[in-house]
Amino acid sequence: MTVCIDNAQHPLIIDSGAHCSIVARNYLDNHFTNWEKQLLPTTAKNFKSASGRINSIGKIIKEMIIPHRKGNIRLNPEFFVIDDAHIQGFLLGTDYQRMYGLDTYNSKNRHITIGTNKEKKFSLDI
Repeated sequence: MTVCIDNAQHPLIIDSGAHCSIVARNYLDNHFTNWEKQLLPTTAKNFKSASGRINSIGKIIKEMIIPHRKGNIRLNPEFFVIDDAHIQGFLLGTDYQRMYGLDTYNSKNRHITIGTNKEKKFSLDI
């Protein structure tokens, strides 16, 4: 899925198996100038992933716009900045999926809904 962050399009991975939302430091280095000034401290430093341990250097809040023909959705999730991850884009974990009421449907046409408006569907098919 593609979202708008800082007036540019970025990939967003919706991961129902991830406990928290993350972004790789190298992705921020390549796509955002001076992002380090927005870095917030965090007490959570070490996480487990399917490929092993990953380390957080802090967290960053990014306003995200999910475009939709019936009206865009604005979210303000916090992403843990991971020093040694190889993710190209932002990964939205279950922390913010639950907070915003984001439900994933794996039917014939895969889609998500946000909040109580189940008529406003966002396609996951590329």
